[in-house]
Amino acid sequence: MLREKFFSSLSQADVNDISDSFISLTVSSNSHISKNEMKWAIRWVKANKASNVSEISNKALQANLTELISVLMSLFNACMIHKYHLKQFKKTQTIMLCKSKKSDYINLKTYQLIALLDIMNKALESIMIKRLNDITETHHMLLNAQIKMRCKWFMILMLNLLVD
Repeated sequence: MLREKFFSSLSQADVNDISDSFISLTVSSNSHISKNEMKWAIRWVKANKASNVSEISNKALQANLTELISVLMSLFNACMIHKYHLKQFKKTQTIMLCKSKKSDYINLKTYQLIALLDIMNKALESIMIKRLNDITETHHMLLNAQIKMRCKWFMILMLNLLVD
């Protein structure tokens, strides 16, 4: 019953409206992660989030960033150079939470699945996403409307980081 509710089969996406055109673009990126990128990535992950199976607390990592930054940079740079994403980073823990103020907890609709992701994974992926964003803007790979929306989202994210 739980499997049917939360892990039902996925339907195939309709890709008939996608054209066969493809733009070939060779983009080089500096694979070395800088100290500023590393600091930004660790601070980007909110401090009071629950940790997953690695049990590394975001708050503890942020509090000890000065001592850990060189080790984290070495690890992340090795991942970038070897184009390898560590299996440990991919591990998630899925938990089921009761939705608040529901009267019938026998009904499966009163529960919500939450995936707890590894903080290292979040930090490394945030660096990669930021770099991809920079590449798409530099090479004009998005429409102006898409760029404006992303800029607005990014501004909200930065304001939240400043307030936290």
